Amino acid sequence: MSAGSMHQLHIFIFVLAVFHVLYSVVTMTLSRLKMKQWKKWESETASLEYQFANDPSRCRFTHQTTLVRRHLGLSSTPGVRWVVAFFRQFFTSVTKVDYLTLRQGFINAHLSQGNRFDFHKYIKRSLEDDFKVVVRISLKLWFVAVLILFLDFDGIGTLLWMSVVPLVILLWVGTKLEMVIMEMAQEIHDRESVVKGAPAVEPSNKYFWFNRPDWVLFLMHLTLFQNAFQMAHFVWTVATPGLKKCYHEKMAMSIAKVVLGVAAQILCSYITFPLYALVTQMGSHMKRSIFDEQTAKALTNWRKMAKEKKKARDAAMLMAQMGGGATPSVGSSPVHLLHKAGARSDDPQSVPASPRAEKEGGGVQHPARKVPPCDGWRSASSPALDAHIPGADFGFSTQR
Repeated sequence: MSAGSMHQLHIFIFVLAVFHVLYSVVTMTLSRLKMKQWKKWESETASLEYQFANDPSRCRFTHQTTLVRRHLGLSSTPGVRWVVAFFRQFFTSVTKVDYLTLRQGFINAHLSQGNRFDFHKYIKRSLEDDFKVVVRISLKLWFVAVLILFLDFDGIGTLLWMSVVPLVILLWVGTKLEMVIMEMAQEIHDRESVVKGAPAVEPSNKYFWFNRPDWVLFLMHLTLFQNAFQMAHFVWTVATPGLKKCYHEKMAMSIAKVVLGVAAQILCSYITFPLYALVTQMGSHMKRSIFDEQTAKALTNWRKMAKEKKKARDAAMLMAQMGGGATPSVGSSPVHLLHKAGARSDDPQSVPASPRAEKEGGGVQHPARKVPPCDGWRSASSPALDAHIPGADFGFSTQR
């Protein structure tokens, strides 16, 4: 590549990064705007009216509950339910009864009964954690961008049909999330004919593709990146001299691609992403955002320290086995004992005599006694441990 081509590539990468961050911020802003009405529904759960309506001693037929009546009926027909779920995401993607039922199912599955849990605040923290994932540009996304540039041959129209792919993915994901709610309502209807208190769903990964709720986030991440790529490519080719005639011979077609990208961005930000934030809580496991930020950091640090201690303990045990000594305590190492030893312990001449023995014996060293080893300090690699101690008596004197 020439120096000019490399410079143009750097400009395109910079423009792509700017639009990706900008689109991510717009997505987060519109999603939180849509979720503001959920906060009102959350506050109603503390009212006496809600507690009376969902009294555990109150019994109702399952087909009389609002959730079952909303999601069953005509929409329970196998061929029609996908069409109903497709159009429902545009008008009433999340209703009050959907939010309250999913909230109750989450509390029954993961928390204690009657817990005053702020489900709306938990969803907001979960959405912030997902935003940290969405705003990043991973290696997979860079590979997709490079692949699109290489496949952009004259006459194929790669950029044209690639502008349609993000919109198709978003519609597919939104339909699937609506289908998850409908399947949970169908399971309530099939499981029991009478409901006590509030109807509650049972969270499970079986409702999602390949039992992986995180795949939904990856598809939305890919969609946002594709939208940013389309807009960055449009701005870059229009602003760069010589590229406008090459890429925008039909300006009407280029503007149509931009309009599709903006429509996909609004659909993702205001409809699909909030729906994802609510429905994916119905997986089999809780997310780490169940704890507040300080508690999550404390648990993360505790886990890190536990791993470091375990690693140090395993390393010390390995060195003890290699050295043939006893197993040291946690955090200790036998290396400092080897540095202090002047010679081998099985050499009688290397053991020094006590000062009192040298004084009484005239400097003559007494023969060493062989002390049988203690079973508690026996090495795993040798049957016995020989210790040589001088034959002189040990004494203690008090100095005044």
